[in-house]
Amino acid sequence: MNAIHINANDNVAVALSPIAAGEALDFGGAAGEPAGVTALEDIPCGHKVALAELPAGARVIKYGQPIGSLTADVRRGAWVHTHNLATDLSGEVEYTYDPDFHELEPVAAETFMGYRRPDGRVGIRNEVWVIPTVACAAGIAREVAARAQHLVRGSIDGLRCFEHPFGCSQVGDDLAQTGRVLAGLANHPNVGAVLVLSLGCEELTREKFLGYLGAYDERRIKFATCQDEGDEVAAALEALEGLCGYAATFEREPVPASELVVGLECGGSDGLSGITANPVIGRVSDALAARGATAVLAEVPEMFGGEAFLLNRCRDRAVFDEAAGMINWFKGYFLSHNTPVYDNPSPGNMEGGITTLEDKSCGCVQKGGTAPVSGVVARYGDPLPAGARGLVLYNTPGNDPSSATGLAAAGCHMVLFSSGRGTPFEAPVPTLKISSNSALAARKRNWIDFDAGVVATGERTLDEAGSDLYRLMLEVANGEKTKSEARGLASISIWKGGVTL
Repeated sequence: MNAIHINANDNVAVALSPIAAGEALDFGGAAGEPAGVTALEDIPCGHKVALAELPAGARVIKYGQPIGSLTADVRRGAWVHTHNLATDLSGEVEYTYDPDFHELEPVAAETFMGYRRPDGRVGIRNEVWVIPTVACAAGIAREVAARAQHLVRGSIDGLRCFEHPFGCSQVGDDLAQTGRVLAGLANHPNVGAVLVLSLGCEELTREKFLGYLGAYDERRIKFATCQDEGDEVAAALEALEGLCGYAATFEREPVPASELVVGLECGGSDGLSGITANPVIGRVSDALAARGATAVLAEVPEMFGGEAFLLNRCRDRAVFDEAAGMINWFKGYFLSHNTPVYDNPSPGNMEGGITTLEDKSCGCVQKGGTAPVSGVVARYGDPLPAGARGLVLYNTPGNDPSSATGLAAAGCHMVLFSSGRGTPFEAPVPTLKISSNSALAARKRNWIDFDAGVVATGERTLDEAGSDLYRLMLEVANGEKTKSEARGLASISIWKGGVTL
């Protein structure tokens, strides 16, 4: 088997391994698959090959959805890619709600060992974080975190600082977005204690930050302002000594998996991502929803052209209106910056076989599984609503670090991150990397936690691989570190949309 015909209505197939010119497409003998198709040219792994004679202007169908129109005639067996296929996307769309979803069969939730916080929420890590409110204090935060490592003890999983370049020379919505994200991180249940480090003269003052933070436990969050201290490092270390003492009082206890909140992300995608890694994550997303847990699908620009997989699965008209409004808002954001909505995929995506944004999006949204869309969070940095369950759509850009930071600020315990080309990036929360192809998993064992390429090789079915990934996800919730987490690669990147003064 060297190719896959994803949907019966598709007029292209995808190469599961390199196919040489003159080689016949082999679909594994499945009944009803196209027969007698021979590659007219070399077809790289993950790339598309035409299954019929297609004229210029014809729409190419993949995943059962149009992914663009041909710019030239294409013969049966020819390579379909950027040289002969272009996007059909433009601006905003008036979407129509035509409900088409099914409820998942409920499944009894397993338990994992988590940290129950005084407010009732649950964390899967018990870390201590140093969060600077402004770039000017980032170096001090880094120094303080380095000098405080001796305070890590008992149940504390680690002490880290999260630097960023913002908090001053920002105004309006942009400053508010920074404040919301940093407050969301400070409130995260994976964190046993937090030191918020200010400079003293920045736009995001301590008083403004408190407005975003809301009510807080003074045992858990402490503040230090560098300009107010003769020795700001000594003051910060003194505060951290007390914070670490508090964090060390927490111990793991059995928690139902229905408490889990898991973000869904992809980066460095290739032509196999939508066939292996993303649908495997989709199986886990459905498993979470069936257990009353929460899966959060982000990256709104990578829903453009794939909306058909999501909008009609909205549980009711109100959710649909929020989802459609969020997607069109993001298109308007692009256009307001004189950026076409289809200015994607990346060069790496295209090298891996993804041609148009529709092609990329139809693969990306596979991470959302089949569950009804139960909610929408339309503002980046906002927390998930209390009691959110099932599949939730969350407003982030497609940029991986900015999107994953938004998922963490929303309250996700971990992120399932698929990739066809690989990345060492680690969000502020455990980021479990899933490779779309086995070659990447073999080459980057220090990055990849799970190989979904076994679906392409036929070693595991999508359901079997999904079950394997779900079990690994529970192990991470129990405390097993992801590859990048173990190397301490965690960082944040806050989405910036406004001017810099």
